[in-house]
Amino acid sequence: MELLTGFLVGLLGSFHCIGMCGPIAIALPKTKNLILSRLLYNFGRVITYSMLGLLFGLLGSRLEMFGLQRIISISLGVLIILTVITPISYRIKLSNKLGLYKLVGMLKMYFGKMFKNHSNSSMLVIGMLNGLLPCGFVYIGITGAIAVGSTLNGMLFMTMFGLGTLPVMLGASLIGSVINLNIRQKLTRLLPAFSLILAAIFILRGLNLGIPYISPKLEHKTVNKEVICH
Repeated sequence: MELLTGFLVGLLGSFHCIGMCGPIAIALPKTKNLILSRLLYNFGRVITYSMLGLLFGLLGSRLEMFGLQRIISISLGVLIILTVITPISYRIKLSNKLGLYKLVGMLKMYFGKMFKNHSNSSMLVIGMLNGLLPCGFVYIGITGAIAVGSTLNGMLFMTMFGLGTLPVMLGASLIGSVINLNIRQKLTRLLPAFSLILAAIFILRGLNLGIPYISPKLEHKTVNKEVICH
């Protein structure tokens, strides 16, 4: 269920991503083997998403060890809701304070260097750098990786997220914009609604209501401490 959620987040998010990352995918340098280079570009993105899932899944597993899984799940849901209802002007200010725009500037500099190199390896690196670009749906995916409470599942969640973005992003990198601009804009407007649905899922999961798939009973893992006598 969690892996399916990751895939669906990526699939739906790809319609939003095509507006932000689409220009990069469309402008990729031409190589001798177009299909291979575009596959490597998208594989690079999936690698970065997987590594992010591994990192934040590890964080989630540590929080779960201290019995915080339910609290974290509810908190993440509330955080998503606050993000949706916060005016964009405040979000921009927060992004500036967090240095996200500086990160984008650094990535653009590396993009420029890689775009001059038409090798397949550069396509892989461009994809990996692309995966680091600030994106609302990536943040949602990361919250999911934390909420699953497992290093492995966190990595798998974000891997499925990356695979979910493949159909649209691969199409964009091969044949240009595959989704009509008006359709993309309409789908982007659905982002807040989808975010709220995901927030509700996280909150219900944390409430531990015993409802299969929606709010299953979460088992609390305890850390056994052994007393060693000398």
